[in-house]
Amino acid sequence: MGSQLDVRIVWGDCDEQGIVFYPKYFYWMDSAFQALLRDAGQSLRAMREGYGIVGIPIVEANARFLASATHEEILSIEAEIRHWGETSLRAEYKGFCGDRPIFDGFEARVWLGRGSNGRPAAATIPGAFRRAFAAS
Repeated sequence: MGSQLDVRIVWGDCDEQGIVFYPKYFYWMDSAFQALLRDAGQSLRAMREGYGIVGIPIVEANARFLASATHEEILSIEAEIRHWGETSLRAEYKGFCGDRPIFDGFEARVWLGRGSNGRPAAATIPGAFRRAFAAS
Protein backbone atom coordinates (compact mmCIF):
# COMPACT_ATOMS: atom_id res chain seq x y z
CA MET A 1 0.00 0.00 0.00
CA GLY A 2 1.29 3.40 -0.89
CA SER A 3 0.22 6.98 -0.54
CA GLN A 4 0.80 10.27 -2.31
CA LEU A 5 1.17 13.77 -0.89
CA ASP A 6 1.13 16.87 -3.11
CA VAL A 7 2.87 20.01 -1.88
CA ARG A 8 2.86 23.45 -3.50
CA ILE A 9 6.34 24.89 -3.06
CA VAL A 10 6.16 28.36 -1.52
CA TRP A 11 8.84 31.04 -1.41
CA GLY A 12 9.72 30.22 2.22
CA ASP A 13 10.69 26.68 1.14
CA CYS A 14 13.43 28.05 -1.11
CA ASP A 15 16.89 29.53 -0.84
CA GLU A 16 17.81 32.93 -2.32
CA GLN A 17 17.95 31.38 -5.80
CA GLY A 18 14.34 30.17 -5.55
CA ILE A 19 15.44 26.51 -5.29
CA VAL A 20 14.05 24.29 -2.51
CA PHE A 21 16.36 24.30 0.52
CA TYR A 22 17.32 20.63 1.04
CA PRO A 23 16.08 20.19 4.68
CA LYS A 24 12.54 20.79 3.41
CA TYR A 25 12.65 17.39 1.66
CA PHE A 26 13.14 15.66 5.01
CA TYR A 27 10.17 17.59 6.43
CA TRP A 28 8.08 16.57 3.42
CA MET A 29 9.14 12.92 3.73
CA ASP A 30 7.86 12.98 7.32
CA SER A 31 4.66 14.69 6.15
CA ALA A 32 4.24 11.97 3.49
CA PHE A 33 4.70 9.34 6.21
CA GLN A 34 1.89 10.96 8.22
CA ALA A 35 -0.30 10.84 5.07
CA LEU A 36 0.61 7.16 4.65
CA LEU A 37 -0.54 6.51 8.22
CA ARG A 38 -3.80 8.42 7.62
CA ASP A 39 -4.51 6.49 4.44
CA ALA A 40 -4.13 3.24 6.45
CA GLY A 41 -6.56 4.51 9.11
CA GLN A 42 -3.78 5.26 11.58
CA SER A 43 -2.46 8.35 13.35
CA LEU A 44 0.27 8.87 15.91
CA ARG A 45 -2.28 10.02 18.49
CA ALA A 46 -4.46 6.92 17.97
CA MET A 47 -1.38 4.68 17.96
CA ARG A 48 -0.21 6.10 21.28
CA GLU A 49 -3.63 5.51 22.78
CA GLY A 50 -4.41 2.16 21.11
CA TYR A 51 -1.00 0.51 21.21
CA GLY A 52 0.48 2.35 24.19
CA ILE A 53 3.61 3.32 22.28
CA VAL A 54 5.87 6.31 22.76
CA GLY A 55 6.08 6.78 18.98
CA ILE A 56 7.87 5.59 15.86
CA PRO A 57 10.94 7.83 15.71
CA ILE A 58 13.31 8.06 12.78
CA VAL A 59 16.66 6.35 13.45
CA GLU A 60 18.08 6.81 9.96
CA ALA A 61 17.15 9.02 6.99
CA ASN A 62 18.66 9.61 3.60
CA ALA A 63 17.80 11.48 0.43
CA ARG A 64 19.27 11.54 -3.04
CA PHE A 65 18.62 14.75 -4.95
CA LEU A 66 18.09 14.24 -8.68
CA ALA A 67 16.95 17.67 -9.87
CA SER A 68 16.01 21.07 -8.48
CA ALA A 69 12.46 22.07 -7.61
CA THR A 70 11.45 25.70 -7.46
CA HIS A 71 8.92 28.17 -6.15
CA GLU A 72 5.29 27.54 -7.24
CA GLU A 73 5.89 24.00 -8.54
CA ILE A 74 3.78 21.11 -7.24
CA LEU A 75 5.92 18.41 -5.65
CA SER A 76 4.22 15.00 -5.57
CA ILE A 77 5.69 12.61 -3.01
CA GLU A 78 4.96 8.89 -3.21
CA ALA A 79 5.40 7.02 0.09
CA GLU A 80 5.39 3.30 0.80
CA ILE A 81 6.57 0.99 3.57
CA ARG A 82 9.02 -1.24 1.72
CA HIS A 83 10.46 -3.29 4.58
CA TRP A 84 9.06 -4.61 7.85
CA GLY A 85 11.35 -5.79 10.63
CA GLU A 86 10.26 -7.12 14.00
CA THR A 87 10.67 -3.73 15.69
CA SER A 88 11.34 -1.44 12.74
CA LEU A 89 10.11 -0.42 9.32
CA ARG A 90 11.55 1.36 6.33
CA ALA A 91 9.48 3.92 4.45
CA GLU A 92 10.66 4.89 0.98
CA TYR A 93 9.83 8.07 -0.92
CA LYS A 94 9.97 9.34 -4.49
CA GLY A 95 9.38 13.01 -5.30
CA PHE A 96 8.32 14.35 -8.71
CA CYS A 97 7.38 17.66 -10.29
CA GLY A 98 5.19 16.45 -13.12
CA ASP A 99 7.16 13.63 -14.74
CA ARG A 100 10.53 15.02 -13.59
CA PRO A 101 12.12 13.01 -10.75
CA ILE A 102 13.27 15.40 -8.00
CA PHE A 103 14.43 13.15 -5.16
CA ASP A 104 14.21 9.74 -3.62
CA GLY A 105 14.82 8.86 -0.02
CA PHE A 106 14.00 6.70 2.94
CA GLU A 107 13.39 6.74 6.68
CA ALA A 108 14.07 3.84 9.02
CA ARG A 109 11.73 4.02 12.02
CA VAL A 110 11.56 2.06 15.26
CA TRP A 111 8.37 1.01 17.08
CA LEU A 112 9.08 2.54 20.48
CA GLY A 113 7.27 1.28 23.55
CA ARG A 114 8.21 1.32 27.23
CA GLY A 115 10.65 -1.14 28.73
CA SER A 116 10.23 -2.77 32.14
CA ASN A 117 12.05 0.18 33.71
CA GLY A 118 9.57 2.62 32.14
CA ARG A 119 12.15 4.01 29.72
CA PRO A 120 11.54 4.05 25.96
CA ALA A 121 12.58 0.78 24.29
CA ALA A 122 12.11 -0.89 20.92
CA ALA A 123 9.06 -3.17 20.87
CA THR A 124 7.50 -5.66 18.46
CA ILE A 125 5.29 -4.06 15.81
CA PRO A 126 1.76 -5.43 16.32
CA GLY A 127 0.21 -7.52 13.56
CA ALA A 128 -2.88 -5.28 13.57
CA PHE A 129 -0.72 -2.30 12.61
CA ARG A 130 0.92 -4.23 9.76
CA ARG A 131 -2.45 -5.47 8.52
CA ALA A 132 -3.76 -1.89 8.34
CA PHE A 133 -1.30 -1.30 5.49
CA ALA A 134 -2.10 -4.54 3.70
CA ALA A 135 -5.84 -3.75 3.77
CA SER A 136 -5.58 -0.23 2.33
